[in-house]
Amino acid sequence: MSGTAGAGHRTPVLSVRQVSKRFGPVEALVGVDLVVHPHEVVALVGDNGAGKSTLAKVVSGVLQPDGGLIELGGEQVAITSPSDAHQAGIATVFQDYALCENLDVTANLFLGRELRERTLMRDGEMERVARRILQDLTSRIPSVRTPIGHLSAGQRQTVAIARTLIGSPRLVVLDEPTAALSVAHTAEVLNHIERLRELGLGVVLISHNLNDVRAVSDRIEVLRHGRNNGSFDARHVSQEELLAAITGATQVPPARPLGAVG
Repeated sequence: MSGTAGAGHRTPVLSVRQVSKRFGPVEALVGVDLVVHPHEVVALVGDNGAGKSTLAKVVSGVLQPDGGLIELGGEQVAITSPSDAHQAGIATVFQDYALCENLDVTANLFLGRELRERTLMRDGEMERVARRILQDLTSRIPSVRTPIGHLSAGQRQTVAIARTLIGSPRLVVLDEPTAALSVAHTAEVLNHIERLRELGLGVVLISHNLNDVRAVSDRIEVLRHGRNNGSFDARHVSQEELLAAITGATQVPPARPLGAVG
């Protein structure tokens, strides 16, 4: 696992500050903070309904926050749509993968990209890019011409992760990437996550599997009832400490508003 020593001296790739989101009377996010640096995997954990996926959707432009701000590379940005997020260098893999089973690996990697990007590249060029990206991830997919429908669940997740590298992102958000995978396929996906970090990206990993989280993360952020409830160094935190923060056995006092005195 790559350390984050000196992270405080680098500009974060992502800084979420006091972000809130409400759905009617339900407060899904309440003054949430999140910071991710280049070369860093930050895990976001919490019980069902803690706000993890809501925060991922806010960062990815699927949802717009009701308050707070988001900075990318130290500059405040307004992410009003998934297209905005993509153009800003944010790539997201949600649990449904969003792959077309009748298309091959190459076609899926370029699916949904800007028309200009697709029309300026010939099939051979797209295949070369696809092979290079899979090699960067140390993927075991035998051919970029294999139809998605012929791949295993783990290989499909590999393609979904590989697709994030089209367009040179700086932040990748992964929502439950190892859910329902076998032990072998989980190990392969965790290896891909480590490769994303080695390639210099910031990674937000959302997962219920604390073993996976502790295996690949540099830092673990706990959400509880839509609020921050602990930040831990993944190298030193125990399973018991994480479970206590997740269940509320330990609670972080609510942050005071900026400028508050006393």
